Amino acid sequence: MRSFADMKTAINSPYLVGLIGAGIQASRTPSMHEHEAAAQGMQCEYQLIDLEKLCAGVDALPDLLKGAEDKGFAGLNITYPCKRSVLALLDDLSDDARAIGAVNTIVLSKGKRVGHNTDWWGFAESFRRGLPDVPKDSVVQLGAGGAGAAVAHAMLTLGARELSIFDLDATRAKNLAADLCTRFGAGRALAESDLAAAMAKAEGLVHATPTGMVKYPGLPLPAALLRPAIWVAEIVYFPLETELLRVARGLGCRTMNGSGMAVFQAAEAFRLFTGITPDAERMQRHFASMRE
Repeated sequence: MRSFADMKTAINSPYLVGLIGAGIQASRTPSMHEHEAAAQGMQCEYQLIDLEKLCAGVDALPDLLKGAEDKGFAGLNITYPCKRSVLALLDDLSDDARAIGAVNTIVLSKGKRVGHNTDWWGFAESFRRGLPDVPKDSVVQLGAGGAGAAVAHAMLTLGARELSIFDLDATRAKNLAADLCTRFGAGRALAESDLAAAMAKAEGLVHATPTGMVKYPGLPLPAALLRPAIWVAEIVYFPLETELLRVARGLGCRTMNGSGMAVFQAAEAFRLFTGITPDAERMQRHFASMRE
C-alpha cells in the first residue's frame, strides 16, 4: 500500500479516472471521487463515458478501454450494461470479481487491466448499517445481471439462508443460482418462476434491476405482493426515493435505499485507484449533500 506522501509525490497533476455505462449523466460518482481526492490533497478528474451519448453499445468496449489506456487513465468504473461484457477484455481479476463473474472497477497500471468488484462489498456494508437485525431466512431477489450477481453474493455472505432469484431472463437466473450453490452450498439459492408464492413466504426483498431509475420508472413487481412485515433493500439511488421504496414505506416496511451501496462501492474503488484509504464517512456526507 502506497503512503499518502508517496501518492502526493507521484501525482503532481490530476489523475484521470472515469465511468463507462449507458445513461449515466446523473451519476454522483464523479463528484464523490473528486471531492474525496481534494480532501486528501490530490487532484482528480473523473470523466463520464456514456454509451448513450456516444450512440454506442457494449461492442464499443474494446476501443473505449484502449482509449482510456492511451490517455493515461488510472482506472475505470463500469456500470450497466457492461459489468459482464468487459470480463473478456481484462488481463486479470480479483478473487471477488472472478467468483461473482462481474466487474465494476478496473485498475489500469503497468500495461495491465485488472478487474475488481466493489459492488458486493458496498451493498454488504450498507446492509449491515441500514438493516442490521432483520431476519434473512427467506429472501427474494429481483435481478440476476451484473449488479444482481454482486448483491446475491453479498446476501449469502451476510447469512441469508435461502435466496429466491427472479429475472426476465430465466436462464440467467438459473445460472446465477447454480453458481451461488456451488460456492455457498446446495439450496442456498434458487431460480424461481412463481413470484407471488415466493413473496408470500419471504421475510425480505432485494431489488437489483434498473427499474425505478429515472429512465426506467415504475415498480419491479406488483404492489399487492408487498406487505408490512417485509423489509425492502434497493440498489437504485437516482432517484433516492424510488417508486418501490415509496410504496413499501407507505405500507410500513423497513427499507434501505441505494445510497449506501453507491458510497461504499465508490470508497473501495477510490482505494483501488489510488492506494489510499478514503474517509467513507466524509464521502457519505458529501453524497447526502447532493440529494435532490
